[in-house]
Amino acid sequence: MNRARIALCLISAAIPAAAQSLPDLVIKNATVMTASHGTITQGSVWVHNGKIAGVGATVNAPSSATVIDATGKFLTPGIIDPHSHSALGNDVNEATSPVTPSMMMIDAFDSTDKALYQALAGGVTTELLLHGSANMIGGQAVVIKNKFGLSREELLFPNAPRSIKFASGENPKRVYGSRNQLPSTRMGNFEIMRQSFEDAKVYKKEWDDYNAKLAKGDKDLVTPHRDLKLEALADVLNGKLYVQIHCYRADEFLTEEAIAKEYGYKIRAFHHALEMYKVGDKIAKDDTAIATFADWWGYKDEAWDAIPWNAVMSMRQGVRVALKSDSNDHIRRLNQEAGKMVHYGGATEDEAIAMVTLNPAWIIGVQDHTGSIDVGKDADLVIWNMDPLSTYARAEKVYIDGDLFFDNSFKGFGTPHFNGVMHDAESGGSHDGSDEGGN
Repeated sequence: MNRARIALCLISAAIPAAAQSLPDLVIKNATVMTASHGTITQGSVWVHNGKIAGVGATVNAPSSATVIDATGKFLTPGIIDPHSHSALGNDVNEATSPVTPSMMMIDAFDSTDKALYQALAGGVTTELLLHGSANMIGGQAVVIKNKFGLSREELLFPNAPRSIKFASGENPKRVYGSRNQLPSTRMGNFEIMRQSFEDAKVYKKEWDDYNAKLAKGDKDLVTPHRDLKLEALADVLNGKLYVQIHCYRADEFLTEEAIAKEYGYKIRAFHHALEMYKVGDKIAKDDTAIATFADWWGYKDEAWDAIPWNAVMSMRQGVRVALKSDSNDHIRRLNQEAGKMVHYGGATEDEAIAMVTLNPAWIIGVQDHTGSIDVGKDADLVIWNMDPLSTYARAEKVYIDGDLFFDNSFKGFGTPHFNGVMHDAESGGSHDGSDEGGN
């Protein structure tokens, strides 16, 4: 590597994200699909210091603002995937015990994985990275903003709620049944779950009693033993962890809800949920969402009763519905998965867009920060060359916190933050410094 290239790499690595953000940006004349309050034709969005400062037919941005004329193009919130295993490599499942709630997916997260770039190029700005489904009680998730090219710490979604992954049905009973150990049946699955929460109740009471005495000034106390597994489950009982459950069958949705009520915690969302259309009216009463596929079916026994109308039928019964990828391939086409909802069941375009933006944001617990184009929210935005629900649509520009992280017009990777690549804004090209001369 020549000296000029080394210098450019060092400069690129030293530029913080905020320094590359524009203080004021206006995207005008776009078809703005807000996900929360309908679609605005010939609309404008004003971004100020990474936040949405105005949206409407016109905005009152300062004259110094950088303006992008998006005539003929569409603007949506960033796509959000509420069920991803990207950038976790082969470390998705700690399949050595059916109960591993203290496992932390952040410990397996590789922020340089190209899957993140591929998702970014598909308009995905936020992901919930989950433990796999081998264990009845899996591990704790990590939430990222897809700022590919920055450090691992800079990708973490600030102050996002904690989530934990549970799994019922075929996967845990297959994994452990093949070893002739518990669980090998659905009965075994739920016995393990109940026993785990019985243990967590005892642990929680021990610590609650200790903390109560400590608060009263009792100094003659012995600190209880710390157990990371039971501590995580006690956090579920205390409402400190969102419960995300891999679950397919209608009967199991009802069993999971019954167990949650028995032990006093809430289920945030069922994932996969291919049979939700059978019991959606009952699940809607508990304000539990689903993160489902558009039209995957038949790939395992518990997926045979899947129908492509599931998402829309469940939504009409009052269930909050999101679409998810569970795949490094599908994550690049979640906009098309949303388009299928218009085709299957007749969702409106606004409803379909919400299924890949605002609704998954709710499942993750970040709906007050992202997921729609509203004043005060993070400027996570995608400019599309045409209606994003079209098969032919592609993301042209992707902004996260008002900062440009993908531009399809750039040569090469299209990522201005990619390490070692400097974007030349005036020429529209990018280079790595190799033509800068020197030795």
